[in-house]
Amino acid sequence: MASTSVSRVLPASPQQVSDLIGGFDALPDWLPFIRESTPLEGGRVRRLTNPDGDVITERLIAYSEAERSYSYAIVDAPFPVTGYLSTLRVHPVAGRDDVAEVQWSGRFTPDGVSDAEAEDLFAGIYRDGLEALRETLTA
Repeated sequence: MASTSVSRVLPASPQQVSDLIGGFDALPDWLPFIRESTPLEGGRVRRLTNPDGDVITERLIAYSEAERSYSYAIVDAPFPVTGYLSTLRVHPVAGRDDVAEVQWSGRFTPDGVSDAEAEDLFAGIYRDGLEALRETLTA
């Protein structure tokens, strides 16, 4: 099993960040490479569409408003992995009310690629996603 994690301190309070990203169906609000999110099964599943028209289906596994986090699994996607489980979490920064640290992590089993290739793929997605989040928050 492979894993990767990326974090970034962002110029907004933990509550502001959580309000923006905390909804399981909110990816199009801050992630430009997800054009559309369709909630299914009462919001426990989301069907995402990227600019190339690829469809990614993900299931919400855990949600904690108090911890400002949620975990999800990929049900179907064009990625070379199986058993994908990811968590997106907002942390406060000690002594600062005006910034938050966001951590996006995942674990998965590579399928047809090396651990390093799969880890690089998702580290890039997470880095680009957190940069897009920073841009959205500072726009």
